[in-house]
Amino acid sequence: MTHASAGAPTLLPLFFILVTAAATALGGFALTTRARWDDVWLRYFVALGAGFMLAAATLQMVPVSARMTELAPLLVLAGYLLIHFVEHTAVRHFHFGEETHPQHGNVGLPALVGLSIHSFFDGISIASGFLVSRTLGFLLFVAIVLHKAPEGFTIASIMLAAGRSRRMAQASAAIVGAASVVGAICIYPFQRFVGEGLALSAGVTLYVAASDLIPEVNRSDARGIALVVFAGVLLYYATERFLSAVGI
Repeated sequence: MTHASAGAPTLLPLFFILVTAAATALGGFALTTRARWDDVWLRYFVALGAGFMLAAATLQMVPVSARMTELAPLLVLAGYLLIHFVEHTAVRHFHFGEETHPQHGNVGLPALVGLSIHSFFDGISIASGFLVSRTLGFLLFVAIVLHKAPEGFTIASIMLAAGRSRRMAQASAAIVGAASVVGAICIYPFQRFVGEGLALSAGVTLYVAASDLIPEVNRSDARGIALVVFAGVLLYYATERFLSAVGI
């Protein structure tokens, strides 16, 4: 796997990062345009994204970053623990899908901060991937975009459950999406540390997939949803093979 050329952000990774931000904003907008959603289909996307993210993190992000910096194992652990710390201090409880629990009345702002941190590292992941190679960048884009609409659903639903307006819920989803753009931009002045950034974001990706998304899959009674996680892993393999076949 070869490194992409250094320099300012190119249009290709910028386009993909903007797509992920738009997906988050659209997820929040979609939630607020209907009085009630059947979230079964949303959980299938969560399961698919969980499988793809687990495969991308363990098969690409961790080994690639380990070849780039000897600090990779420590940074992977640090990224994982960082999100664990944020979710269990600033944001004590939230999950993907519509939130209607009354205890969410006071978590609107903390949830916005917590999900924005997730999104910030999503941007770092995609930008770091493209700095290593187009293949890695595209794989990480697919892994991340699969959970972006659910992420927008999540922050919008928490805001509505906290008594905020629909406009505030939509704005919150846009803010979470914009955080990924900020994360991507931040990595470019520090391209010499792209290996470290990739390792740290690998830990974040592992946490989101294994500790946020998989528990949502396990909570669902949707038919065959557990198998969709395996479908996500297979989708990762198929995407990687396709990219290799077309020379990307």
